Amino acid sequence: MQYSSSDNVDAMTSRANQLSIINEFASSLIRIVDLDELYDYVTHQVVKRLGFDECSIFIADFESQLLNQVSSIHKDNHSESDELSIPINEGICGYVLKTGCAEIISDVSKDPRYLQISGNVHSEICVPLVYDGQVLGVIDCEHPERGYYTKEHLSILTTVASMLSAKIDQCKTVTYLTDTINQLHHVQQLEKGMLQIANLSSDSQTMDMFYKGLHDIVNTLLPAENLFIGYYNKQTRGLEIPYIIEHGVESITLKRFSNAQIQKTASVYAINSQQALLLSGEQYQKHIDDGNFHLIGALPNSWLGVPFDLNDELAGIVVVQSYNQSVCYTEHDKNLLTYISQQIRLVINRVFAEQALQHKVLHDELTGIANRALLIDRLTFAINSLSRAETQKIHALLYLDFDRFKIINDTLGHQVGDKFLVQICGIINSCIRETDTFARLGGDEFAILLCDIFGAEDVNPVIERIKLALKEPILIDDHLLQASTSIGVAFANKETDEAYKILQRADAAMYQAKSLGRGKVQFFNDTMRQKLKGAALLESDIQNGMLKNEFTLFYQPIFTIQSGNIVAFEALVRWHHPERGFISPADFIPLAEETGQILALDLHILELAAKQIKIWQGSLPEDFKVTVNVSSKHFSTLEFADFIQRLYYEYQLPLGSLCIEITESGLIENLSLATEIIDKLKACGVKLCLDDFGTGYSALGYLHQLPIHILKIDKSFIDNLSSGESHPLVDAILTLANSLDFDVVAEGIETKEQLEVLRQTKCQYGQGFLVAKPMPAKQAYSFLTTGKLN
Repeated sequence: MQYSSSDNVDAMTSRANQLSIINEFASSLIRIVDLDELYDYVTHQVVKRLGFDECSIFIADFESQLLNQVSSIHKDNHSESDELSIPINEGICGYVLKTGCAEIISDVSKDPRYLQISGNVHSEICVPLVYDGQVLGVIDCEHPERGYYTKEHLSILTTVASMLSAKIDQCKTVTYLTDTINQLHHVQQLEKGMLQIANLSSDSQTMDMFYKGLHDIVNTLLPAENLFIGYYNKQTRGLEIPYIIEHGVESITLKRFSNAQIQKTASVYAINSQQALLLSGEQYQKHIDDGNFHLIGALPNSWLGVPFDLNDELAGIVVVQSYNQSVCYTEHDKNLLTYISQQIRLVINRVFAEQALQHKVLHDELTGIANRALLIDRLTFAINSLSRAETQKIHALLYLDFDRFKIINDTLGHQVGDKFLVQICGIINSCIRETDTFARLGGDEFAILLCDIFGAEDVNPVIERIKLALKEPILIDDHLLQASTSIGVAFANKETDEAYKILQRADAAMYQAKSLGRGKVQFFNDTMRQKLKGAALLESDIQNGMLKNEFTLFYQPIFTIQSGNIVAFEALVRWHHPERGFISPADFIPLAEETGQILALDLHILELAAKQIKIWQGSLPEDFKVTVNVSSKHFSTLEFADFIQRLYYEYQLPLGSLCIEITESGLIENLSLATEIIDKLKACGVKLCLDDFGTGYSALGYLHQLPIHILKIDKSFIDNLSSGESHPLVDAILTLANSLDFDVVAEGIETKEQLEVLRQTKCQYGQGFLVAKPMPAKQAYSFLTTGKLN
């Protein structure tokens, strides 16, 4: 199978790449004071890197009624040598300048406003450069493809235009300041402070560090003994102040003020007016007398507040004030604080974006609560804290399974089932503390982590609240549904406990509760402990099973999303125990992983796969692959690469015919060695596939460093695909994969609707029961060659 990436990589929608370029842009802006250099930098170092091949910046000259081209880039990497000017009211650029509204033109041949300046242009996007309500010019991009530009292009180009507009105004401000400042020392101090602020915006690890560093810098540029930064919620009209310093005393404790408390303040007045407010003591008193706002505290001698917009929900403000008669803020100070407010805005928006991405990775997409990875992380942290605890507190894990949920899904559909789960999550969230962790483990299985309790006496009230809350029927799409849950409880009471074992015990207790009927609760006990220990008996059986060839391989097809052609098999191990019968991989694989037997078992499975490829050799399609899922523990030694190379040599396997899959967890720990192993296997054509992508979170930040070629989107994401709805996380994964040149396989495709949704995306390959379940080698070969099962 030849995995190929889309040539049309939409890098703009890759959040990680966009943030990097925009943050670099923000940091670089401070050093640019020349407008020509600014325009050239924006086109060649920002817009071009964001993926716009043909772009021009036009600045309006209202006196001559012309739009003058000040910088441009072209696909053939040369700048426009002839300066271009167009009438200020003509063309799409003139229209955008006049209206101040961006335009996306899918087909310029159908738009009478289009001016034919260059050839081979079919689509155009144009955004205004607007600052302080005034349109300064436009950024205009063209492309030879019809319908090329999207809302994502518009979003990122608007961001660039906003920053450029502010910078244009700032360049003029800096010029004005430089002309009016007579002492060289003050100029140097100002430039140094601005550079420090720009660096601070990208270097600060936390917002608290940013606020503290920002105040230290601001205090060198203007009197800032009294300063605060606030965020105003436009819907609730409440004000949050995360940082305040009064008379030199600093506070980074978040302060919240209600609508009634802050509506008649100078800060909210400035935010509502959307203009910087510079007031002397007399002017401040006049506003009070006019009823514009009230006096809170002492009357300042000088007050300066600069508002800034964050998004549709939030606005911000930075305020300095002085009670010293010798301090009077100036227009220079206002301009300086305006620049500082834009740096604050950039940092906050960056933090919001990072928080949103981190939230997606660590939370369930449907319900918005924590996922398994975040639960395990918090449970592990809680267990480790037991050694530092001064009191004898423990932690409890509640494992919840909603009774008869499958019937709701099967009879009323997944849409009703999803709404049911979302509403139940809201009900249960109201029954627990804010410090508790409520997580979705998958399907209708959930868990609640109760930290720092004393025992069952603290757990029982929580369970009773949940039961009572679920007694009332829930109305979903005219269906009155009754919810109940089986609950298993396990405790972590010593620092040697392991998170996955606590989860395993709570799971075992939940299944025991479920066996007793609906709505039951069971605490993990010695009987259950002995049952779990029974699994340990499998340990010796695994070794014997390999010696006696009890393990066999089943093969599940991997197919192209668009055509349905089978291009690969995933080899899945099955175990028919001579005494116990069929043993699920879910039972013996985790055990083998825990005991270390997984290393030998994986090598055994790989050899079985190599033997089968040898048998099929000559009758398989060209570039056909068989993939085998292996443990990340193999990536701790180069001997694994030697073993794969031996298989290729001994069985004379076609290059690239035997490939390996690995899950996210554990790969980062062996990143450098894993890269060396895959490099060593390049001669064999071995591809590395990252399985179950999206279920972990540790690999996301390192994804571009991993030596992988293929991503497999986990089934949990595919389960939620439905036509007519947006799927932002799946789209984000596909965009990320495309930007990194990875092929993508969607796992767990079970319905035609899921397949149809995927056909509208850039996902290349699929796998799932809709096409075929895993099957023995003979049936798999028959299915490959005839499309039928014998």
